[in-house]
Parts: sequence; structure tokens; C-alpha cells
Amino acid sequence: MNLQRLRTVLGWMKGKGNKLTAIGPWSVVIALFLCLNIVLLFDFMPKQLNIAVGQVARRDVVAPRRVMNKYRTEQLRQQATDSAQREAAAAITNYKIDPSAAYKAEEKLAGIFNILRTELHKGSANAQQNTKAVNAKIKEEYGLDISADVVKAAFELTPSRLDSLEAVARKYSVDTMRSERISENQVDIVCSRLEDKIIDAYRSTNEQKVLAGVVNAVVAPNLTLDRDKVDKLVEQAKRLVQPVYVEQGQIIVREKDLIQTEHYEVMKDLGLLDRRANYLAVLGVVIMVAMLLTAMAVYVFQFNHSLVVQQRSLVLLGSTLLVVACFAKAASLFAWEGTGYLIPTALAGMLLAILLDSRLAIMAVLFLAVIVALVMGQDAKYVIMALSGGLAGVFSVSRVSQRMDLTRAGLVVGFVNFIALIALGLFRAEPFLLKFSVLGVFNGLVSAILAIGLLPYLETLFGITSPIRLLELSNSNQPLLRRLLIEVPGSYHHSLIVGNLAEAAAEAVGGNALLARVGAQYHDIGKLRRPDFFIENQYGGENPHDNMTPAYSAMIITSHVSDGVELARQGKLPQEIIDIIEQHHGNDIVRYFHHKAQECAQGEPVEEKDYRYPGPRPQTKEAAIVMLADCVEAAVRSLQRPTPESIEELVRHMIRERLNDGQFDESDLTLKDLDRMAKTFVKVLTGIFHRRIEYPKTVLAEAEADAGEVS
Repeated sequence: MNLQRLRTVLGWMKGKGNKLTAIGPWSVVIALFLCLNIVLLFDFMPKQLNIAVGQVARRDVVAPRRVMNKYRTEQLRQQATDSAQREAAAAITNYKIDPSAAYKAEEKLAGIFNILRTELHKGSANAQQNTKAVNAKIKEEYGLDISADVVKAAFELTPSRLDSLEAVARKYSVDTMRSERISENQVDIVCSRLEDKIIDAYRSTNEQKVLAGVVNAVVAPNLTLDRDKVDKLVEQAKRLVQPVYVEQGQIIVREKDLIQTEHYEVMKDLGLLDRRANYLAVLGVVIMVAMLLTAMAVYVFQFNHSLVVQQRSLVLLGSTLLVVACFAKAASLFAWEGTGYLIPTALAGMLLAILLDSRLAIMAVLFLAVIVALVMGQDAKYVIMALSGGLAGVFSVSRVSQRMDLTRAGLVVGFVNFIALIALGLFRAEPFLLKFSVLGVFNGLVSAILAIGLLPYLETLFGITSPIRLLELSNSNQPLLRRLLIEVPGSYHHSLIVGNLAEAAAEAVGGNALLARVGAQYHDIGKLRRPDFFIENQYGGENPHDNMTPAYSAMIITSHVSDGVELARQGKLPQEIIDIIEQHHGNDIVRYFHHKAQECAQGEPVEEKDYRYPGPRPQTKEAAIVMLADCVEAAVRSLQRPTPESIEELVRHMIRERLNDGQFDESDLTLKDLDRMAKTFVKVLTGIFHRRIEYPKTVLAEAEADAGEVS
């Protein structure tokens, strides 16, 4: 733990500006684990009942928590299945051609002609006498009725002609059954149409009789129910069935009522009959919460390790997760289904994105989506609602610049929730979701209102400075900045330029640009105590340091740091700003007066510590950036003829000087960062101190004359 974090922890323990006490990160995790399990499991331990189907209930049995009535839901789904199957069977469009019907017709047709040929070979006279026997044989083997006239007509034909007619009959009957949809009501129509074709095609009466008789005998319905289509219709009908829920507090069975199978199954699902099943449910929830917290802890350790040190932020994260989990649990206790769409996961996403980190806020939204699934009966629509609203809340506050922007974020969340519910309603064919879509808009607006109301209190309670707070502090109407502008305008304008430099440098090295700019604006407020002792506020007048010893001058110069810290605390500035004020000179040496003291000492040793700032050295990137921006701005201002080359040489000299003095040893800056900052400083300063056109003396004289006339 570095010095800054140590001072912060000590500040908590003393109660300065923070109501929290310093606690270990694992204590926060364990406390959150216990609290979440209490919230999720407080209704999982009902009293055990000894009952059976057919008994009379000895008392009212009340559901201790919300649970799906699987028995009733399955009944409704079975009813929907039966109804869908009946409707599907009644619709001809749900039938398809069955290839086996044509195969059977072809087999029967071949069998008929085989019998006819066999009898014809026995002799024509014998065949004519045994016509009835032939008909009986065809009916016995193939179940077809062939009239005596058809058999007699067949015996009038030659065997070769009979073979030809078989091929023709196959074309008329089998090919038609393979290509046309033939229902039971259409068999006679198809046979009549085929008979007309046969009559038109053949002149021989015997041939007409044989073909028409055989075709009429074998043509049959060829449609079978399309099981794939029916299964889809059944699944669709089952999806339309809404699950039946037994809500918390609902009476399952009343005293003296007969216990039905449905009552028994509901009590079994609730664990009222078998405590072992309930223990398993409890174990499952505990494991799930442990997995969620483990995933969150691993993420924090790998990507937000600063939270382990900034325990206030860890407490804020845990508190936010717990509060929204309580909201979710409360929503599950109401019988009205719409309460599930009012769970404010977007509130957690917005607050954590503003106060901590957007990526951490996304993880928190995923965490809460699983919690919502646990408490709302694992229903996907509530999970999708929680995810869509929560993620929209995170993304909509990524560029918040004032508190009213949260209202816009609330509208964005409401719109996303509205669209999500509409999409779910259309996808799941659930009309009531379309009706509840307005609750998504209400959820977004309420989340924004709660975020606006809670943000100032959370900033104060947890000592966190949000971007919104920083932007408010950068307003020139803030009391300290107003005083700086009016009382010491030289220092004020110096601070503005330093702020621009610091912001650009912080962006270049991946620091908090807003914090660097605002910290730079306040870094010299200590000069309000003795403004005349600083060169930028003397305006060419007498310099008080001319009549002072170098040591006394150095003491006055260095005291503006402690004066600034004192004024910042009186003005209740955030700790991050106070840290920058305190560290913006580190323990650097006041070089001008130290050099002057060495000249006055005439060879006598000069204590260097008497000419150093009290420190500490910069502990963060932002404090180190403000230090460099401050010194390079002042140094470049002293150049008589600033050019890009001279500015760059001076900037790199100032950076190198402080690097060699160890001023950056406790910050996170790298040599690559320092190089990027140097380039940024040179670019900005070159734009500020650019060369100007020297006007001719005649133009200047005319301007002075015009000014005299105006005055």
C-alpha cells in the first residue's frame, strides 16, 4: 500500500470526511456472500407437512414463496396439445402424399392381372364358368371388389393384350396416386375423371371395362398426416400456454378441503413435504452465489485491482449489488407478474459506471441478471429485461457531463426496455408482454430519478468523486475558483493554462484527464493567502522578496501548498483534488531561492531541506502530470523569444530534472509516458506562445491616437 492509500485508510479510521471504517476486502466479500444468501433463502425453509392425496387438510397451507404450478401447467399444455392435434387432423393442408399408398396400389394391380392371366391360361370356357370364383379370389387376396362384367371382359382379351392393359392401368392409377393429392372424398371424383380418359382413349368395350374396373378398384386415398407440421403446430400451441404460478402468500389448500393431486404436487415442489429436496435447493443457491462472487472477485483482482485497496469502492460495489438483489427479491413476493419488469438493474449499472468503472458496471449487470433468474423462477424474459436495461444504463452514462444527462440516460434505458419487451412479446407470442412494455419505460425513468437522487449521497458517504462532481467543480462560479479569478487573476489564468496542459497530457498517457484538469485548476488556491509574493500576481510592481532572506522567501513560497490544502478542506473539495494540491510540487526544491541562498552564503553550506517543499511526492499519474504542467508552463512563460525548439528543449530539461530528483518514483508514470507528455506539452505550449506579427510603428501610432480620442 502506497503512502496515499495509507493516509486515506487512516483518514477513515479517524472519521475525517468518511463514515466508514477501514475493513479488509475479504470481510466485504464474506459479508456480501452472507447477505445475498439471507435475501435469497429466507423463504426456503418451510415447515414440513405430513399429508397425502385424498386426506382432508387440517389447516390452510400457504405458499412460502413463488413457484411454478407444474401440475396445472402440464395439464394446460396437454390440453393445448390435444386441441392442436385435432385441429391439425381436420385441416387438409396438414396432409401430404404417402408414397406407400401408390406402392400398395401397384402391388394390388399386378396381383389382379396375375390372377386374370392365370385363369385365362386354364381355358376360356372354364374361366367364364368360374367368374365368381375369380372375384372371390381377388377379394380374398387383395380386399378388392371386381365386378363379374370386368372379369368376363378380361377373358375376352388375348394374353398379350392383357399385358398391355396392365401397363396402361398402372399409368392411370399408380402414377396418378404418386402425383395427385387424393382424399377420401376425392376418390370417386378421381376415378370418374380417369374413366372418362379411358373411354376417350379406347374404343373396345372390353378394354374400357377392364381398365376402368381395375383402376377404380386400386385407386385409394393417398394422404397421410404430416407429422413434422403437426409437431410444429403442437409446439407452438404449447408455447402459447403461460406457466401457472403459485404466488407467495397464496393459499394452496384451505382447511377441511380435500387434498387433490394438484395441491400435493405444488406442496412437493415447494419442499413442504420433503425437507431434503429443500436442502438441495438451498445448497444450489449457495453454490450459485459463491460462483458469482468468485467470478466477480477474479475480475476485480485482474482488471480492477485498485478496488482491493480502495475498500470504500468495494463496499459501494457490494452495497449496490445487495440493494438491487433486495429489489428483485421483493418483486418476486408480489402476485402481480408485472413487478418483475420493475427490477432496477439499470440503476446499478448507471451508478457503478459513474462512480467506479464502466467495465465493472457491466460485470455487475451480468451478476444481477443471474440473481434475477434465481429469484424470478428462471424465467428468461426477466433475465433479458435485466440485461437489456442494465447494459443500456451503463452505455448511456459513458459521457455524462451533468446530472441532467442522467434524465436522458433514463429515457434511453426506458426505450431499450420497451423495445426488448415488444420483441419478447412477438417472439414468444405473448400478448401480455406487449401490454407490459410500458413498464420498461417506467423502469428506466425511475432508475434515472433514483440515480440522480442517490449520486450526491453516495459521493459523500463513500468519498468518491464522480465525473459529474468534477465537472461541477470546474465551473468558474465555484467559490474558490471565483476568489482565485477576482483576487489573484494571474494565478487563475496560470491555473487555466496548466489545466489545459494537464488534460492533454493525461489523455496522451491514459490518465484521468478530467481529474487532471480540475486538479490543476485548484492546485494554486493556496496563493489566495499571500498573492503578492508570487510573480504572476505582481504586475510589474515591487517584489516583496527583494527585502527578504532567501530562506524566509522559500518558506512563504512553499507554504502555498499547505495553505491550499487547508482552503480545499474548508471548501470541502474531494480528497482526489486535495491530494493533487498537496503533491503538485512533491518535495521538489525551490531552485531560485536555493541558488540565491548559495550566492549569499559565500561558500558556507546551505541546508537543502530548508528549501524543499514538504511533499509528499506525487502518488498518482494525475498528480505527477499537474506537477510537470505547472513547472513547464511557468518556465516557458519566462522565455524571451519562445520557439518550438527552445520550448521543447526547456520542457525536456524540466522533466529530466525532476526525474533525476526522484519526484516520479511513487507515481505510475513510465519513461514512455514522460516522452509522450513532453511531446504533448510542446504541442500545446507552441500553440499558446506562438510568434506574432510585429506591427509597423505607424500602425501602432495610429492605434494610440485612436485610443486617446476615445478616452
